[in-house]
Amino acid sequence: MNSGNNSSGFVVGGGGGGEWERVKEGVTEFMKGVAEMTVELGKGCRDIVKQSLVNEESYLVKNFGRDSYFGKRVGGTCSKLFGKLSFFNEYLPEDKDPLHAWSVIFFVSLFAFSAIYLNLEHDPSPPLTKEIKQVFLHPPSAARIVLPDGRYLAYKEQGVPPDRARFSMIAPHTFLSSRLAGIPGVKDSLLEEFGICLLTYDLPGFGESDPHPNRNLETSAADMLFLADSLGLKRFWVVGYSSGSMHAWAALRYIPDRLAGKHGQIDKWLSLSLGKRDKALMEDPIYEEFWQRDVEESIRQGNAKPFVEEAALQVSNWGFSLLDLKLQKKKRSGSADLIIWLKSMFVEVQEEYTGFLGPIHIWQGMEDKVVPPWMTDFVHRILPGAAVHKLPYEGHFTYIYFCDECHRQIFTTLFGTPQGPLTISLELDENERTTLEEENVEQQPEEAEEVVANNGEL
Repeated sequence: MNSGNNSSGFVVGGGGGGEWERVKEGVTEFMKGVAEMTVELGKGCRDIVKQSLVNEESYLVKNFGRDSYFGKRVGGTCSKLFGKLSFFNEYLPEDKDPLHAWSVIFFVSLFAFSAIYLNLEHDPSPPLTKEIKQVFLHPPSAARIVLPDGRYLAYKEQGVPPDRARFSMIAPHTFLSSRLAGIPGVKDSLLEEFGICLLTYDLPGFGESDPHPNRNLETSAADMLFLADSLGLKRFWVVGYSSGSMHAWAALRYIPDRLAGKHGQIDKWLSLSLGKRDKALMEDPIYEEFWQRDVEESIRQGNAKPFVEEAALQVSNWGFSLLDLKLQKKKRSGSADLIIWLKSMFVEVQEEYTGFLGPIHIWQGMEDKVVPPWMTDFVHRILPGAAVHKLPYEGHFTYIYFCDECHRQIFTTLFGTPQGPLTISLELDENERTTLEEENVEQQPEEAEEVVANNGEL
């Protein structure tokens, strides 16, 4: 997610500077279009190859397929090798395809290490002068709840208490992060001003939360729901940014009735580089201190398996698609339609809908290299009801990290004018007062007091 204000990108000075910038911009857009068409052409060629060459009657399958002489000789050797390496699949959730997941993880890791190598190779700083930071293990500090399966879930509470919150928000953290992140840099005074209770929690195996033996995105949504129930939250907003967004989308899919809405950005793929503004942010001492402490908390258990599981969730089938969240009329069988038609002759029948009924807000940095704008455009085509806020000059982190004005803009967009936390009144509701007087008509009425809190409708 992404933000801020920047100056124009036109060249100052020189007669043809502005024209040259326009030419470069046109060439860039043309190359992007060529790249997109090339990808689509590649997909079409792949489908043609599958249909025409990779079938049981084709020459390739007959001579090199699994049942051919060549396939049996080579396939047997490969099967033995893969069998010996199959213990790596224990690090993947049970419902994930190992071939697909590990191939994506391998290539992502290969490109990532290549990018790191190139960066180090071109880094002018001498290796001996670079600072090596130590990782410290801090004393436990989280509040924890016990989940139905006996696991402990660690969480952090910011802003106003849940019983006085006008709005409640739950923010699942990103990869290599923890409950300490929340909305990075958000001030308690701003949360108090809007009457917001912000809850963050450690994902299973991160920070002080116990690991989950078979976790997936559905169990992630279930953990979020139980946390809300434990703290008495009726309805809440879910906040997702960067890789934490997949947990926010999962909440929309599996617990839509408890959500007031979602805001964040979708992030299912990894890029190799960050934009200039993101790099500048990461060099800020405030960000470095925050990142150091957050990472230390994230890895406190010293167990790599939760991180592998989180990466596998990123690159594998989520168990649902964005189409499942699209608001549409509920499909019925022919007999059900007949019954509803007969019923409509006597009473008014309301249409039933499926999908997520609440608001969805997506903030998209137009300079985001990790989650490029075309991904949000794709989401918006599937979910046209989602409100997309496009942010010029912003990168992947700059709008959500340590930006007071950005946080205020987000809360104002979601909640309107700040009204502070709910007020507590000792005034008895008039209807309840009348009922009490009727029940005690033969007794001396006693003065009653009741705490009435305005219920913030999200």
